[in-house]
Parts: sequence; structure tokens; C-alpha cells
Amino acid sequence: MLDAPFVLEGGSVIADGAGTILTTEQCLLHPSRNPSLSREQLEALLAQYLGASSVVWLGQGLVEDRDTDGHVDLIAVYSGAGRALLQTVSQDNPNFENCQENLARLRAAGIAVVEIPYLPYVEVAGEQVAASYLNLYICNDAVIVPVTGADTDAQALRIIGGEFPGREIVPVSGAVIAYGGGGPHCITQQVPRV
Repeated sequence: MLDAPFVLEGGSVIADGAGTILTTEQCLLHPSRNPSLSREQLEALLAQYLGASSVVWLGQGLVEDRDTDGHVDLIAVYSGAGRALLQTVSQDNPNFENCQENLARLRAAGIAVVEIPYLPYVEVAGEQVAASYLNLYICNDAVIVPVTGADTDAQALRIIGGEFPGREIVPVSGAVIAYGGGGPHCITQQVPRV
């Protein structure tokens, strides 16, 4: 086991497999995680511990993210080196400005962006929950994608499928996991030793 001198959960960074890490300022620079570390120090640690040759900083995660302070795995996923799927929304959604800023930052970093313009909301335990399609899990021959039965499920699955040719796109019920604060990507992280 490696004892790294910074706080970093699985959903707080994603990597493209070619050295570029994607994260959010809201998450890694949050005072509850790494209050004594600057952006530059965090980038150096990401290089040292994860082999990052570059770090692309998005601004904010989802407004509805009440548990993880803006985990990037709720709003973005790499589909290859230099190419990412990104959560965008309509202008009437409270996430609109943050999503547009994230879109601009990715493009400025030279990353090709495929927008997922759908963010379904579902009621769980009396609460409206944002259920992002992008908290998906990529495995050897498939991509496990959370769905909610929303009218946009089929369109989102089609866009995601276009980015992962040769992999089966497997929809799974995502409402309850979203209520808990994540999706398939989150629940496949950090399985403790028994």
C-alpha cells in the first residue's frame, strides 16, 4: 500500500490512459481535502503518484452533488486519449453556467468534447435526484451505464455507444445509486480487503 500525502478518492480524478488527468477545482481544492496544498503542489503529486503528465482542471461539478464536493466522474469521462464525454444541460437547468465553463475549459485544453445534453432527475425517498449518465463504468467488453427510465435514456445510450465501439452498452438502474451520491463508477471503487 502507498501512503500518499494528499486526499484523493476514485471519483475525484479520471485519466485518459495517456497521462492526462481530469479533475475539478471544487473537489481537489476543497478545504476539507487538501487545505495546505496549492494547485501546483497537487499537480506535482498527481504526476508523482499517478504518472500524470498534465492535469486539466474543470471548475465545478453538479450543483446537486451534495456528498463529494464536485467529483469529476459525475460530469465527465474519457472515451479515449484527448477525447471526453461531458455533461451539458439546457439553459433552464441550474448547472448550465458551470457546464458551459467546463466545456470551454476542455476545448481550451485541446480535448475533443462529445456533449451529453441530458441530465435526468428522478424522485427517490421523496427527494429529486440528478442521475448522471456519465458515472459509468468501463470494463473489458462493456460499458455499464446508469439509467432511470427517462425519455432521454435511449439517446444518451446511443451517444455513449458511439464513443465505445466494440463494447456492449449495458444499462442498469441508477436511481438509488444516484440518491446515495454516485453511480456504477463510484460503487466499483475502493473495495476493502476483508
